[in-house]
Amino acid sequence: MTIPEALRAHALAAKGFMPPDEGDALYEAAVAASCGAPGLAMLEVGSYCGRSTVWLGAAARAAGTVLFAVDHHRGSEENQPGWEWHDPSDVDPRIGKMDTLPMFRATVHDAGLEDVVVAVVGQSPTVARVWSTPLSFLFIDGGHGVEPARLDYELWTPHIAVGGTLAIHDVFPNPADGGRPPYEQIFLPAIASGRFVETSATGSLRVLRRVAEH
Repeated sequence: MTIPEALRAHALAAKGFMPPDEGDALYEAAVAASCGAPGLAMLEVGSYCGRSTVWLGAAARAAGTVLFAVDHHRGSEENQPGWEWHDPSDVDPRIGKMDTLPMFRATVHDAGLEDVVVAVVGQSPTVARVWSTPLSFLFIDGGHGVEPARLDYELWTPHIAVGGTLAIHDVFPNPADGGRPPYEQIFLPAIASGRFVETSATGSLRVLRRVAEH
């Protein structure tokens, strides 16, 4: 199943770091996840300006469910001043901090997905510690430091239902290709746990299915 062209165009027009082929694979994996864990919600950790959210929101609509989009909208480590991926236009001049929430809301609105995308504005660990809703699909693309990645794995993956799906972005087995935490702190522990098996790889996107409770 492929994303409707109009929604794909909205995704491609949005600011973000999700390549088109990975976005398409993300959509297909999310729709397929609803078959393994029907009726359950989807969730993404790390929405930035909503590029990946459009692909996932479209998948939620196709699956007849909702997508919770968790982000504090103050930018990850690599988005801060002095880092490679910093964009000064993302900074709120009033407080001198990043604020991508207005751009995220505009992206979701313009794509016509406000009925299926629920923005959850807050720190990922704070939200995860009080979360209780089982998930059919979890996409982790949050902070890429060691501690943020470790916490995202430890706090969010227990909420994936058996038969559901875990997708991880920016997984680079070769150190020369990119940062290590998503690979070392999320992907490798998931495989080693015996709870997940890898089902596909597209670029830096890895898709895993939950096959066991413990």
